[in-house]
Amino acid sequence: MNYFELFNLPVAFDVNTSELADKYRELQRTVHPDKFAAASEQEKLLAVSRTAMVNDGFQTLKDPIRRAEHMLALKGVDIRHETQTVRDTAFLMQQMEWREALEEITHADDPHCLIADLYQSFGDFQKQVTAKLKTLLVSEDDNDLQAAADQVRKLKFMAKLHVELERAEDALLD
Repeated sequence: MNYFELFNLPVAFDVNTSELADKYRELQRTVHPDKFAAASEQEKLLAVSRTAMVNDGFQTLKDPIRRAEHMLALKGVDIRHETQTVRDTAFLMQQMEWREALEEITHADDPHCLIADLYQSFGDFQKQVTAKLKTLLVSEDDNDLQAAADQVRKLKFMAKLHVELERAEDALLD
């Protein structure tokens, strides 16, 4: 299922989330099971199925990582359920540095400064990866699509690391 078609949006990494939300509400009004309360069982089941599809489409398109995965899947590169990791040596080294910094937070003289630095570093890196990803996603070249998949893998790692940083920050407040 092409969720961009479902929501009548162009296939693009950048999505107007306000427009997406409007189209979501519009679609929900037309397919919501409550609208089919007096319908046959088959029509009710179909309404439930359509509602689930609209919900999944909305969740996919509103999340940049899931949106990128969907765009890749539309081009035949399905990484949504894979466990493959990034093989980029420089990125692996950066991961190690970030993990070490995360571990040092509780022992740092100024943990709040370290946390702020990590947020800044994560944000800068994510901007770089996202910019590269946007360029690669418009390509039809297999090598570019595989490179785009690697960028998505990096973003997935960064999302997990961001959660760990938030937990470390929360632990300081406890």
